[in-house]
Amino acid sequence: MKNLVIVESPSKSKTIEKYLGGDYHVVSSKGHIRDLATTGKGGLGIDVDNNFEPTYKINSDKRAVVKELKELAKKSEHVFLASDPDREGEAIAWHLANVLDLDMNEENRIIFHEITKKAVIEAFDHPRVIDQNLVKSQETRRMLDRIIGFKLSKLLQSKIKSKSAGRVQSVALRLIVERENEIRKFKSEEYWTLAANIKKDRKKFVATLNKVDGKKADLKKQEDVDTIIERCKEFEVSSIEKKVRKREPKMPFITSTLQQEASTKLNFGAKKTMQIAQKLYEGLPLAGGINEGLISYMRTDSTRLSEIFVTDAEKYIEETYGKEYRGRARQKNSENAQDAHEAIRPTNILNTPERMKEYLTNDQYKLYKLIYARTLASLMAASKSDVVNVQIVSNGCEFSANGSVLKFDGYLKVYGDYETVKDEMLPELIEKEKLINVELEGKQHFTEPPLRYSEARLIKEMEEKGIGRPSTYAIIIDTLQARGYVSLERPSSGSKTKVFIPSEQGELTDKKLKEYFEDIINVSYTANMEHHLDEIAAGNRDNIEEVRTFYEQFEPMLQNAYEHMEKKELERTGEVCPECGSELVYRIGRYGKFISCINFPTCRYTKSENEEENVESEEVCPKCGSKLVMKKGRYGSFLACSNYPECKYIKSNKTKEEPVPTGEMCPECGHELVQRKSRFGTTFIGCSNYPKCRYIKKEKKKTEEHEEEKKATKKVTKKKAEKEIEEGDK
Repeated sequence: MKNLVIVESPSKSKTIEKYLGGDYHVVSSKGHIRDLATTGKGGLGIDVDNNFEPTYKINSDKRAVVKELKELAKKSEHVFLASDPDREGEAIAWHLANVLDLDMNEENRIIFHEITKKAVIEAFDHPRVIDQNLVKSQETRRMLDRIIGFKLSKLLQSKIKSKSAGRVQSVALRLIVERENEIRKFKSEEYWTLAANIKKDRKKFVATLNKVDGKKADLKKQEDVDTIIERCKEFEVSSIEKKVRKREPKMPFITSTLQQEASTKLNFGAKKTMQIAQKLYEGLPLAGGINEGLISYMRTDSTRLSEIFVTDAEKYIEETYGKEYRGRARQKNSENAQDAHEAIRPTNILNTPERMKEYLTNDQYKLYKLIYARTLASLMAASKSDVVNVQIVSNGCEFSANGSVLKFDGYLKVYGDYETVKDEMLPELIEKEKLINVELEGKQHFTEPPLRYSEARLIKEMEEKGIGRPSTYAIIIDTLQARGYVSLERPSSGSKTKVFIPSEQGELTDKKLKEYFEDIINVSYTANMEHHLDEIAAGNRDNIEEVRTFYEQFEPMLQNAYEHMEKKELERTGEVCPECGSELVYRIGRYGKFISCINFPTCRYTKSENEEENVESEEVCPKCGSKLVMKKGRYGSFLACSNYPECKYIKSNKTKEEPVPTGEMCPECGHELVQRKSRFGTTFIGCSNYPKCRYIKKEKKKTEEHEEEKKATKKVTKKKAEKEIEEGDK
């Protein structure tokens, strides 16, 4: 074997191998192969007394993978590391080089931002050495997340029964809780508006009161409105202003704006958006069964587009829509943007959504169409509207009316499905003209509290404040819900948008973190930390000194919290356990509040907070003839024999849902993949040939903070019953 190429994802390997030809064998590391160990002081895997030296350990589920990679590497003349083009991908390449004993000075690091033949071949023409600064930046992030994930989570578990804390997760929770507090404190105030409903030449239009005697109109109550109505008798057009208004297209997508737009326009959650985008990036079988990536790398914070793509797109715009529709390439990045990346864009401008539709699922098509339209629109001309602003006066009161007519659609030609412009025409008016047919109408309003965060609003807020990285937002949102800190729900029956509402446990967690860790769990500190990580990546800051500074600030806070934070006692229900006679208590689990025996794990009795037990059914047990009773268990309600434990018959109340075809093929046996529902109620994709083939498509998770929290909350005990009680599965 001449050349071995290691990528992260198995779905990429076959495609890239076809591009490279017979001299290359492409395999997958399936993500990270090793992580910080859980040995040493505090189980951190970091020697805090020896210059914060990290210790790494091969992940247990990757031992076979590593063994295979070592054997393949020995047989190969060259080993190329083609993990993803971000800091985490750089760290994966570094870990692989260490484990496979590769020369760190060798130019074996391959970077490509799209999975097309041209991009992959060109990347292999320009290999480079592993960027140690990027590796140090990622290692620093990992170490900080480990320290917080282990130490702070353990504190919260022991003191207030919360499951975890995280460097970025806890700040996101802070935003949600603070917004809820603002809403609670908000006091609504009454105000009024006054509109002039005007009719001329069979056309109706509305002018709104803006000023009274040269000052901004401030109508607090109905009496104020009545005073203005009494005052205004004659109306005259005082001025008419006509101009052309340009509306520039938005920049192409970065990770955060894609998540926001997919949420508002497609009603996709951030997690779903990233899963679909990952598949579009990794590649799908197109004409002739040839796999090709349809979009560039979807974890990016740069709005830059490559010169080659811009040239091709401009040519396409001219040929398809005309020269007048051609705009210009623009770029606007945040100061922390990694400009080595491009914006999220289609890999080939000729792969229009209509041409690709037959190869995509419905959701894939929707997201690809959005990405394609946004990218193309960003390179098109601005739309133009003729705008008329009319000022109408009456006895010192000034009303204004606006009208607009779209004259040139520009970029809206392709982005009109997502942005609309409504024509609002005014009748022909001239200055000094008297208006006769006028009716004044006052409307009462009340000030509204600030909106709760939707997924899109929370992502936008985190991005603007510089909290975390856009690639981590989906997992952070998922983690907050999994920990029971927040719920995502519609605030009212008529609302279309789901918003985050903090739980009682979420608010308690935020309160204690604010009380004892205010100096490090806050927006500005977390944003500054991201800036410091960027400086490490650029080689302008020492990574070990960064960890030391944090640790020396964090450790005294932690000790103070252990000494002074009150321990939350389990709340009694006032009932006794029907199985052992001990007290029943409330606990917080994965699915909310539930009741269990205080004598756990000796007694494993549990029930739902609102559960009515042993409600008799009309059915009888087919085994013993006793009455069946309704019970509620880990996976919902079910019928059980009233003669338990002598008879253990149970009957599920759930109706079986048929698997939904996905259009994808199983990589292990070739049968179709289908979407199913697990016993937990979550959806997953597996082989339709189950149980003969047990392949399950696993979601790729690349967030070290999420993994840290997962490990921190895992119990040492192997008893299934105890795990169920602690996680609230029952």
